[in-house]
Amino acid sequence: MRNKLGNALIALGVLALLAAVLLMGYNQWDSTRAEKAADSVLTQLEESIAEPRTIYPGDAAEPTADTEMPVGTIDGYDYIGYLSIPSIGLALPVMQQWSYPGLKIAPGRYSGSLYTDDLVIAGHNYARHFSPLTHLTVGTEVLFVDMNDNTWHYAVSDTEVLQPTQIEEMAVKTSESNWDLTLFTCTTTGQARYALRCVRTDE
Repeated sequence: MRNKLGNALIALGVLALLAAVLLMGYNQWDSTRAEKAADSVLTQLEESIAEPRTIYPGDAAEPTADTEMPVGTIDGYDYIGYLSIPSIGLALPVMQQWSYPGLKIAPGRYSGSLYTDDLVIAGHNYARHFSPLTHLTVGTEVLFVDMNDNTWHYAVSDTEVLQPTQIEEMAVKTSESNWDLTLFTCTTTGQARYALRCVRTDE
């Protein structure tokens, strides 16, 4: 009886180990697939972005809080530009609106706008998507290039760990908020959200 129980436990252990190996292999494959998908879109996005255009104060083309961010469409998805973090060599396209299928390709706009200094971007914690955010320190430069080829300059100002239910805390600015751009992803366990807060540096 003891031998049978021991064999059964060994078999269960082997199955659990095999399942863990398969899961690790799938996660690695999915991360590599996502990196290639984002790189492909980024190449097309950079080619489609308009010629640089300088916007001066008082210009009729100067965006306001009600101005919609320009959009480019690639493979059926709309994009508002791309994010760049030079210190870690990371560049990622950003979709106009986040969705679970979309996050398999690239980060997406969760809420807000560049023009109201409250843009919030969500991304998967793939190795070459938003996983590196957890290693960035205060002061790290973050750039956003919109579809008019305007570059918006930011610096990391703070980090937060929020619960999935803290939607307002994640996306809504208050008079005490010290951020103009937020990038967030799931923590390693998936039980919470890691938010990287950034402030504009090109005023």
